[in-house]
Amino acid sequence: MAVNDKLKDHILDSIAEGVFTVDKDFRINFFNKAAEKITGYASDEVVGKFCKHVFKTEMCYLDCPISLVLKSKKNLYDFDSSIHTIDRTKPIKLNAAVLYNEKEDPCGGLITFRDQSEIEILRKYYSETTQFHGIIGHSKSMKEIFSLIKEISDSKAPVFITGESGTGKEMVANAIQKESTRKKEKFILVNCSVFPDNLLASELFGHVKGAFTDAIKDRPGRFELADKGTIFLDEVAEIPPQMQLKLLRVLQEGTFERVGESVTRSTDVRIIAATNIHIENALSEGQFREDLYYRLNVIPIEIPPLRDRIEDVIPLVKHFLEKFSIIYKKEIVEMDDNVYDILTSYHWPGNIRELENVIEYAFVRSSPGERIKIAKLPRHFREQKRERSVSGNGNYEKSINNKDDLLVLLDKNRWNKTETAKELGVGRTTLWRILKKHGVEF
Repeated sequence: MAVNDKLKDHILDSIAEGVFTVDKDFRINFFNKAAEKITGYASDEVVGKFCKHVFKTEMCYLDCPISLVLKSKKNLYDFDSSIHTIDRTKPIKLNAAVLYNEKEDPCGGLITFRDQSEIEILRKYYSETTQFHGIIGHSKSMKEIFSLIKEISDSKAPVFITGESGTGKEMVANAIQKESTRKKEKFILVNCSVFPDNLLASELFGHVKGAFTDAIKDRPGRFELADKGTIFLDEVAEIPPQMQLKLLRVLQEGTFERVGESVTRSTDVRIIAATNIHIENALSEGQFREDLYYRLNVIPIEIPPLRDRIEDVIPLVKHFLEKFSIIYKKEIVEMDDNVYDILTSYHWPGNIRELENVIEYAFVRSSPGERIKIAKLPRHFREQKRERSVSGNGNYEKSINNKDDLLVLLDKNRWNKTETAKELGVGRTTLWRILKKHGVEF
């Protein structure tokens, strides 16, 4: 049974995306309810007008979507653009297709579009308030690190970064270099733990031809290559004791010799070092030289684990959702609230690296445009949710409906968000929502 035009219009008016069609002369001949809501224009105002005279974008004159699909013979999907609405310009994502008549001749075009204003506002907010040279951090501890990096920008002093695996030590080192006076010079990275002892000296200081079996020609080391720039020694505590002594000499005198050579060479480098081991244990056990430690530890930066800055979880999730939307070419911008509750209640032993893996796992299992649900998380997160459901705190129902009870509980926990949420048996996101409902500043 054929669908009549009135029913077609009713169907198109019932969907959330803006839809309009144009004839072969590019005059608008249909404008649905969602298009009216997004643009502020009534259908009667725009039907019969050239679409470029309504939306007035640069794209209308340079890369009209309908013209593009006519040329390519392929529909256009998720095209980033913008339109002039009744009061301002709005970013949109659009799809475009050519309409054909019964003879399969082109007779017009169809555009569907959705408003991206809120997503752009969120993207700008998180970019301006939570990012520092690519590092995501909304917490007080991370903002203090950002401030410290700016304060030491003019210094040539060594920096020693400590923190658990997966906390982002390399990104902090990168931010230090980008803020420094040497930002236009070379930035050389060395992971000291991946090289065998006999090759590490060659990697750091270079070698001459014949110094060892595979030394078939002279080769400069990383310190030589980094001259006038910055070198980042990751996992520096993994360097063997004899090599630590040579590194100490570079720090003290700025000199070294290539392997197999007695010629003393000079280098002017700023050293940033990092380790994820417990440095006090390494010092007490003689694994790491104290004199080298004190030479490196002029400006110490300790990156807190993710479990101690849970307020960074949601900005990180937003960032990873944007990242994977680009990588996998599908858009997922949100999660269910109870997913956020689980993520902000987890202890994250693998830190940011583990969080990124979890988000990617859930992302690839979810369909475009849908919110990520608990069922899409890895199994141990789903089990955690079941355990919380079974052992939920009996105080929850009573406390969330009583502002005074909430304030008493907050005072008891010294306004510690994590502890208060734990006692209520909810996640921190839910606690924040409850407090906002009661008008409690938090």
